[in-house]
Amino acid sequence: MRIGIMLRHLDQSPGGVRHYTHRLLQNLLAIDSPHRFFFLYQNPKLVGTYPDDERHREVVFSAPSKIFWDQYSVARAVQKLGLELVFNPKFSVSLLADVPSLFVCHGLDWYVMPWGSLWRDRLSHKLLIPRYARKAAGILTVSDTARDHVLEFLPVDSNRVRTVYLGVDEIFRRPVPRDEREQMRKKYGLPSRFFLYCGQIYPAKNFGGLLRAYREVGPRLGIPLVVAGQHAFLCKEEIDLVAELDIVSWVRWLGWVNHSELPAVYALAEALVLPSLYEGFGIPLVEAMAVGCPVVTSNRYSSQEIVADAGITVDPEDPSSIAKGMERVATQDGLRESLIEAGRERAASFSWRRCAEETLEALERAYPG
Repeated sequence: MRIGIMLRHLDQSPGGVRHYTHRLLQNLLAIDSPHRFFFLYQNPKLVGTYPDDERHREVVFSAPSKIFWDQYSVARAVQKLGLELVFNPKFSVSLLADVPSLFVCHGLDWYVMPWGSLWRDRLSHKLLIPRYARKAAGILTVSDTARDHVLEFLPVDSNRVRTVYLGVDEIFRRPVPRDEREQMRKKYGLPSRFFLYCGQIYPAKNFGGLLRAYREVGPRLGIPLVVAGQHAFLCKEEIDLVAELDIVSWVRWLGWVNHSELPAVYALAEALVLPSLYEGFGIPLVEAMAVGCPVVTSNRYSSQEIVADAGITVDPEDPSSIAKGMERVATQDGLRESLIEAGRERAASFSWRRCAEETLEALERAYPG
């Protein structure tokens, strides 16, 4: 089967979806299968990301806009390359491509909490996403939470929607040597103890709720908050809270941390605190658990699903609940050790190889030939 993979998003900002795509492609290519993959790019600078061989080929189709590329360029690629199926690891399909198409839904926070989206995105979601769902031969979701929301909000039959969990990189499973941890501590000026937030900042992440909770417990315990990530959108008011809550001296901003350095940062942290209002999966949760970093996260949606009973779950809309969870992990004898053990055991169930195998199986099922 000749499979086209839509990769317009590979030159977007670092984040979970781009990381997922890279790991998925690497593992798909490692599976012995008779299929040939065509990596479809909009940006010619991406050529060479996965050098051509007998299993896959990189192809550029230029377009003046994202939507033009998704709809017209991909349809042209189908005709020109003789593609028999198209797969998008992000979220769209070509409505004009006359072959089975599948896409991945990484979450529907813009339906669950539309106030947390940009107006142009809300318009796109209202007009285009239902059409993509009708067109798709299959939709892969990264959690059962995302699957439930697809069935609740989109016009699609349950037999076309399948959950395929993401994985975790092996670098997070190996012990982090002391000298490596101390090297990262020195590089980033990390204190002896700190709470960690890791990820982009936008409304669904509830960064403001985290800051309000942190003010209640962090300074009192003498434990700073370290933020590893970057601002995304609609987050200025939350960022401004750092000054308004008078915790400027307690919050350390690292920016986007190199992926290879994250294991040591997790290993140094008192806990990862990620009290999101919505997560479709939450890769940092699994990374932290794999390393042995305790997790404080939300008691709803996929945060609860992915962490299960291996972390401390809190009410993300109640800063005092978040604060109590943070205080428990920092002060309760024996709790941190039990969370580390449970987290590692839970993280062992997430595998990029399994993710690729189940994705390939879904692609094969969608092909009628």
